[in-house]
Amino acid sequence: MTDTAIETAGLGKRFGRRSWALRGCSFRLPTGRVCAVVGPNGAGKSTLLALAAGLLAPTEGTVRVLGGSPAAARARVGFVDQNKPLYPQLTVAETLRMGADLNPGHWDARTAERIVAEGDLDPNSRVRTLSGGQRTRVALSLALAKRPELLLLDEPMADLDPLARHELMGVLMSQAAEYGTTIVMSSHVVAELEDSCDHLLLVGGGRVRLAGELDELLESHARVSGSADTPLAPHHTVVESRTTGRQLTALLRPAGPLTADWQKSVPTLEELLLAYLRNPQADTEADTQETAA
Repeated sequence: MTDTAIETAGLGKRFGRRSWALRGCSFRLPTGRVCAVVGPNGAGKSTLLALAAGLLAPTEGTVRVLGGSPAAARARVGFVDQNKPLYPQLTVAETLRMGADLNPGHWDARTAERIVAEGDLDPNSRVRTLSGGQRTRVALSLALAKRPELLLLDEPMADLDPLARHELMGVLMSQAAEYGTTIVMSSHVVAELEDSCDHLLLVGGGRVRLAGELDELLESHARVSGSADTPLAPHHTVVESRTTGRQLTALLRPAGPLTADWQKSVPTLEELLLAYLRNPQADTEADTQETAA
């Protein structure tokens, strides 16, 4: 057993001669976490998950999954791609039987059948006749019935309506609570992540920009407001600042106490993410300042 679900060091993936989807990614994700992978389209989220699943080989650096190589950990990992690749000619029931055949000794038929039944799916329906949301439910039933130690989900809820998304998020959280499953999930729905995730991985420009426990990341930042005539101390790292009239509002990483001139609050997850996404160089500047200090 290991206490590390995923660990990367200088991880990079290049497609073609010049196009790097990821470069220099280093982070560690402890086991037992529900981790949100966030970033704009094209940031490298899908590539990172595919590398962890062993579907892609790194161009440089390393990725270790559950203490070994992705290939060695494959039987202990579940993966749902955003395209939900299923065999269209099979029925739902045949798809579940195939899952059982491919995972002998590691298959929870009751879980698979329950997830399918809760979506009112006809077991005799062929996959090609299902809606996007229904295919998502079948794909998740396959992944969860495998009873994985690590579950990788690439935009799993994108084609679900709000009610179905809420129901399936409940299934995922129950899995994490009951079996200690580590879940790594990319998503653009911030409210969904804030309610369910306790670890954050922010990816942008092909690199990891923020990584850590969600509460710790939020507590290490501050949303401040005050008079635009009052300068912020230079040792604070400003991620983003805006001036409206004579009022200045900023999100920063304080490097010490703030003076009484500033009103301070802990940012929400949405405020934190938007500030970093709007300012691609914010973390690079911060890292440079911290290294220099």
